Amino acid sequence: MKNVFTRLFTGVLYIAVIVGAVMAGGWWLWGLAVLFGVLGVNEFNRISNKGHISNTSRLIDIIGAFFLISGIACFLNLSLPSFMFGAWSLKTFLFAYLVYLMARLVSQLYIQDGNALAHYANSLMGQLYIALPMGLMCALYAMTNCWFVLGMFILIWLSDTGAFCVGSLIGKHKLFERISPKKSWEGFFGGLAFCLAAALCYHFFGKGLGVGLNLWQMLGFGAIVCVFGTWGDLVESLIKRTLGVKDSGNLLPGHGGILDRIDSLLLVTPAVFAYLMAVTSF
Repeated sequence: MKNVFTRLFTGVLYIAVIVGAVMAGGWWLWGLAVLFGVLGVNEFNRISNKGHISNTSRLIDIIGAFFLISGIACFLNLSLPSFMFGAWSLKTFLFAYLVYLMARLVSQLYIQDGNALAHYANSLMGQLYIALPMGLMCALYAMTNCWFVLGMFILIWLSDTGAFCVGSLIGKHKLFERISPKKSWEGFFGGLAFCLAAALCYHFFGKGLGVGLNLWQMLGFGAIVCVFGTWGDLVESLIKRTLGVKDSGNLLPGHGGILDRIDSLLLVTPAVFAYLMAVTSF
């Protein structure tokens, strides 16, 4: 019972933080993106290098994630806290990120923490796999509004809920047994049904979340979130299986690490960003 309460409390707090930051927008959303980005990169570094990575390398990667996310937010004119950045421009962030890329590579000359090439490759993957999608979350907010970004999160949660409920009740056919034995095709289609139903509600009762998508485009949005959310979950499962770990960390009591919570988001965000770019360009 104590574990159930802990898991429930952590889950409610996690959702409340996301809803609050998304609705507040501006630098609150930027702060959420940076928080998820730096925690995720640090967690990924720890598990991908199996703990054999220096604190200096981890710090450099955290700084790199910070500059990448902030640079994207700056480029999109997302309100950043002036007391921290003042007149910082996109060029400043770009310069800082280039310095990070060079510093991270050169640092391996002086840091004796095992396979230098593997560590640098893991660092770059952490930037692309975690920090970049968090920056694109800021991009989605700038392209749309708080309701659309919140709607995306709700679709992710509904997809997970639908997949779990339907899969638990009637799941028989394995979706990807090699990677995630508990997932089933029935669960996937249950999650898809939940997402499409929510997309219909967005269209007919939520004014299309204020982004001007027609019915079919909104249904496409729901399908994109479900498919890429499932892939995001599977990708993280593949990473953990490859590295021989059950959870990415223990930051969130009852839920594991931060990557265990944002795994779907890491693929959904760039997919939705690309989808919006496509449907609004034609």
